[in-house]
Amino acid sequence: MEGWIAIDTFLYPCISRKLEELNREIPETWNYSFLACFLKGFEGTPYLDANSKKFIRDTFSAFVLAGRDTTSTTLAWLFCDEKNWRIFTAEESRGLVYLHGAICETLRLFPALSWQLQTSAKPDVLPSGHHIGANTKVLLSYYAMGRMEALWGKDCLEFRPERWISKRGEIESVPSYKFPAFNAGPRSCLGKEMPFIQMKMVAASILFKYKVRVVEDHPISPDRSIIIQMTHGLKVRLSRRDF
Repeated sequence: MEGWIAIDTFLYPCISRKLEELNREIPETWNYSFLACFLKGFEGTPYLDANSKKFIRDTFSAFVLAGRDTTSTTLAWLFCDEKNWRIFTAEESRGLVYLHGAICETLRLFPALSWQLQTSAKPDVLPSGHHIGANTKVLLSYYAMGRMEALWGKDCLEFRPERWISKRGEIESVPSYKFPAFNAGPRSCLGKEMPFIQMKMVAASILFKYKVRVVEDHPISPDRSIIIQMTHGLKVRLSRRDF
């Protein structure tokens, strides 16, 4: 409850200010604000009525959670598996294919959002053949799916970026229903390419300049939360690479 109060205290004044600017038609204030562009896009729709602020609050809460914590969490788990990394050269960093595969492998084993809860609107049949009734809650564990031998083979518990790279040296395309780190089907994350770009830029910059070693005996365990962060964070030692 305290968390929602903090979110509401921050977001509602921001929304009110931008709605007021929209009503006053101040164009110069709309050029560099993501919130303003979002509100402008919904102008004249049923969503922006007298009761629209809660809809906007919920949408931007999702942006904050999905766009910030998930990216930083994935980077932490990525460097946790540093013992499997090869040394990247400047030439190799241009393609970033292996790094892309390593990020996918990190998301497979440690999906930032480790589970998803869905509720059926009407009776349905799951792909497994199981029948469910209306208003049935179905819990999907992405964490468990990423470690299923039936989906990923006998080496499902191994960190192997190579599994994402084809014989031609390109990234293998995997169906979202097998690799649902960004959800699947019509609910797939529209901006999933953005975190890949961000993570590759950050990870490549760090790995190119520094050697990363996890502090010996540092406890590493997942936190019990919607976003699967590290309970004690990730402590590492950085040393400059010699060129």
